[in-house]
Amino acid sequence: MTPPLRQEFAEALAAVQGEMRQGLEQLAQVLEAERAALDAGDLDALDRAGARKQALMQQLEQLDAERRLLAREQPQVPVAPDPAWAAIVHSLQHCHRLNQRNGGIVGQRLQLVRQALAVLTGTDSDGGLYDRSGELHAGTRSRPLAAA
Repeated sequence: MTPPLRQEFAEALAAVQGEMRQGLEQLAQVLEAERAALDAGDLDALDRAGARKQALMQQLEQLDAERRLLAREQPQVPVAPDPAWAAIVHSLQHCHRLNQRNGGIVGQRLQLVRQALAVLTGTDSDGGLYDRSGELHAGTRSRPLAAA
């Protein structure tokens, strides 16, 4: 590969990585906005954050596919680890932690809602009980054990 072509590949790869860094910065901001919406109980803001998060994830997946294609087409030259890529990986890990945190909050609230529904409907929150014949019964909290 000629030096000008090699340089062009390197510039294209650097541009893709730059777009990935910007996308990850935006994703971190959206995840913080999602957390704020969860804390405030703002469903509209939560919907907006979810839609934006989904769009950013799709954009990042496309950029990563482009990055892999460029890396595959570039000749293999032994080089030192790329600090730009290390920063991207660090940002990805940060976004993953933020997303896990938000998912944990959603999971806790979902469990509380299920428990409240179980109390209101009189059903067990674990989904029911099995009788002697092995059939699952849900819906009532208590059953008569013997007839008079």
